[in-house]
Amino acid sequence: MKPRMCYDDAAWEKSEEISEAWIAQFLDLDILRHLGCFLVKHHEPDKLESFDFLEKGAFNISFEMTYKNTNSAIIRLPQPGATMFPEEKVRNEVATMRYILDHTSIPVPFVLHWGTRKDGPLNPELGPFIIMEFMVHHTNMYDVLNMSGRPRASRGILSPDFDENELEGLYGELADILLQLFQPSLSHIGSLSQIDDFTWEVAYRPLSMPMNELIRLGSLPQACLPSLDTTFDTASSYFESLADLHILHLMNQRNDAVDSADDCRRKFVARCLFRKLARKQKLTERWRSFENGPFKLWCDDFRPGNVLLNKDSKIAAAVDWEFTYAAPVEFSYTPPWWLLIEKPEYWPTDGGLEDWCKEY
Repeated sequence: MKPRMCYDDAAWEKSEEISEAWIAQFLDLDILRHLGCFLVKHHEPDKLESFDFLEKGAFNISFEMTYKNTNSAIIRLPQPGATMFPEEKVRNEVATMRYILDHTSIPVPFVLHWGTRKDGPLNPELGPFIIMEFMVHHTNMYDVLNMSGRPRASRGILSPDFDENELEGLYGELADILLQLFQPSLSHIGSLSQIDDFTWEVAYRPLSMPMNELIRLGSLPQACLPSLDTTFDTASSYFESLADLHILHLMNQRNDAVDSADDCRRKFVARCLFRKLARKQKLTERWRSFENGPFKLWCDDFRPGNVLLNKDSKIAAAVDWEFTYAAPVEFSYTPPWWLLIEKPEYWPTDGGLEDWCKEY
């Protein structure tokens, strides 16, 4: 019996094939030239110096345009195969970044321009895009905290030798960001939409990273997800929706979902029990006063790897806000999964659930 349900290896392989084929086109200098000209068309504050590849992340690929006397600009494109809802993801992230800039002091990149697939470079082959300012930095917090010498491909582990005073300082800055995200009060659970320069509202479904991964790696049909304009006005209704989603996932994943009939039964019963707890509002009992809101901003991908540091080990920027939405307060009140860098679901489970819970 495995401690967690595996993803569908066949779906994972197909996802990577699509992504790698799309990325390979950027070896073509004509495409790079067109992409650079497209960026310049929408942002040319100064004399150009260079245009080059910057970074490939889990969901996006980025290119940097440097200028002679001003900060660089980035054009970032979501990767097909990795991102299942590219236009929705880009729209949500732009609305979120602009909201955070307007309502907090969290340093996030300024969005210079963005567009849908039909507005994008080489319409429509390269998909939607965001052009944003480049945030000058020295490193990221994950690389600072990770155990020294650990292979890049391995999951990170908080270095046991890291100075406690330095750790307190870094986590103090992260705590400040989390507290600022907790300040805005939102009336529904879902993703933000920008109405005008000064107005935002929760108008779309809460597009989460797990939703993206259930479609990409779990063989879940997109029709199983809430419709685009679905929002939730109670915490328990959202938890029940999540429980239904994970039952559908177990029913629909074609490969690698279960090891045996007993394993299948165990996983199905666990999901049904979770749904029963949601329906009886047991999951929201402790924070019952927040059942109907207000709801708080939550980012599935907020973690040390997306926090950039300057040479003085101070936060220069927080990036990658695509999976951010208004969520139940329970999400914000839970200890951050990244405190020890490695996700709790990967912690050893040799002693069973009770030992794991004690460790947690």
